[in-house]
Amino acid sequence: MGFCYGKKTDVNQEKRSIRKTRHQKSEIPEEKENRFMYRFFVEESQIYNGTVHITGSDVNHIKNVLRMRPGEKILVSTGGEKEYHCAVSDFPEGEVLAAVEEVTAADRELPSGIVLFQGLPKGDKMELIIQKAVELGATEIVPVEMKRCVVKLDRKKAEKKAERWQTIALGAAKQSKRMYVPEVSHVMSFKEALAYANNLDVILLPYERAKGMQETKAIINSIKPGQSIGIFIGPEGGFDEKEVEQSMDEGAKAITLGKRILRTETAGLTVLSVLMFALEE
Repeated sequence: MGFCYGKKTDVNQEKRSIRKTRHQKSEIPEEKENRFMYRFFVEESQIYNGTVHITGSDVNHIKNVLRMRPGEKILVSTGGEKEYHCAVSDFPEGEVLAAVEEVTAADRELPSGIVLFQGLPKGDKMELIIQKAVELGATEIVPVEMKRCVVKLDRKKAEKKAERWQTIALGAAKQSKRMYVPEVSHVMSFKEALAYANNLDVILLPYERAKGMQETKAIINSIKPGQSIGIFIGPEGGFDEKEVEQSMDEGAKAITLGKRILRTETAGLTVLSVLMFALEE
């Protein structure tokens, strides 16, 4: 049995050729695959005479970060069902102008409104939760102070956090092409959150002592498109027994997320993912 050394030389030449090709490709600027890649939100009053007037922080983002030029395409939403297909036209002082080329009725939202009641987690986990919850279709995120929360926010800190959290929701809404920006509510007490959820059609409570998966599947399958849904997620320490009792008294349905113990930042996103698949039309 012998070795074919000639082929080894061919392989080496091929490797050099691949490296050379990669180097050449890196010198070529990448073209945008999707001409309607970027979405921006404006008020209805900012659209008139066939032109969108974009102001605020988006001006710097468009001009200096994205480095857009006249003619480049963007999507604009006012928070309703209309989607404006536009072309950037001019950059006057303090704003970006975009000509409206087409207006369509987009269908990007879930048929049900979903409110995530999230027990305040430690560190910056709330930022991840908000970002992913918006991407998965939540209509509102409510931070909740629960008995076993380690984090305690005073009024001043809560206001600063709320501003930061809303900015994250805006970025996630742009990235996932939502039709509106979901609201991040002010921090509520558990009692306030339960009262707020009382107006919803279905309240789900992921709980380690809930009945088996078949019961959970039946609960999920019973939810009809159009029904409003609330999801209560405990903090790192889980729910206090009294909180569970109070929730059940208000009509909450306990569900299981399986045999594994999920982190607080994973639990809510898991339920949202399940609901997205169950409700998406």
